[in-house]
Amino acid sequence: MNVVGQDAIRVKADTMHDLVGGIARKAGMPEGKADFLADMLIQNDLRGVFSHGSRQIATYAVLMRDGLINPDPQPAAVSDSPATIVVDGDGGLGYFAAAMGAESLIAKSRSLGIAAAVTRNHGHIGAAGIYARQIAEQGLIAYVTSGHQLHLNPEQSIMRAAGGSPMAFAVPSGETVPMVLDFGTMHDLYADSPHVPELFSLAPGLVFRSMGLGFMCQALGGFLAGVPLDEKEAARRYRGANQGSLIIALDIAAFMSPDAFKRQMDAYMEQTGRMQPMPGYDRATLPGVLEAEREQTWRQEGIPVDSGHRAALAKAAGQFGISMPF
Repeated sequence: MNVVGQDAIRVKADTMHDLVGGIARKAGMPEGKADFLADMLIQNDLRGVFSHGSRQIATYAVLMRDGLINPDPQPAAVSDSPATIVVDGDGGLGYFAAAMGAESLIAKSRSLGIAAAVTRNHGHIGAAGIYARQIAEQGLIAYVTSGHQLHLNPEQSIMRAAGGSPMAFAVPSGETVPMVLDFGTMHDLYADSPHVPELFSLAPGLVFRSMGLGFMCQALGGFLAGVPLDEKEAARRYRGANQGSLIIALDIAAFMSPDAFKRQMDAYMEQTGRMQPMPGYDRATLPGVLEAEREQTWRQEGIPVDSGHRAALAKAAGQFGISMPF
């Protein structure tokens, strides 16, 4: 899904922002929040993370219209200490609670060296990398994960117990871009993936490691965030508010000179960029480099939007009485 389609057309970021924000407002979201959500989704489009970009508004708008998600959440801290915070998302999309949690960790981690936020009672947080970058841009190291409501039964494969399992790390550098690893631990092992038997046959260790990471995402981003294993234990006003997240920030200064660390990261980026690429690829890069380059280029040239992406947006626009601008 995060590959540019051959039939893609270019759409300016501002045009896409207006469309996404317009659909969100038609679904009941106030203007300020609609603009914030559009900002988050367009960030992902610009970095090539199309799976978590503007096409998500098609799902979110229906959830809000149908009363499954609060269109106007008021996230608030329900527990706050010098090193930790618990943010209640008020039944809305998780972007608002997670951004609030990540922002709160900046001062906390600089004061104590490490700080953690848990967010709960909300829907999808989008790409975990959004919040990891939010922290890394302030010169801090970040880890983010999320979990959601499971529905397990003995007839299912244990792979289902790993859930969606997003995970992101971000490490700042000096003159170069931050190293950002943003991925789904189970992406290649979903039930509809045609390669699961082959992967298990050729590399069972890889499969088990992916599953193990997925289990950890669910424990730390789900159970720790108040998402119970048994949905009957959940007390939810909004049925779609079935996710949580864990966000951790580390201050480099608590361990060593930030400038010295960033010089190491710059050298790492530079030296690895001169190494031999993986077979079938023309460049050797660390995580986050290509995404940062896309963001800079596509902000000028426009976001590539293929036919499937356009169809999803057109359907949502039609449902909410908005004209497609492209």
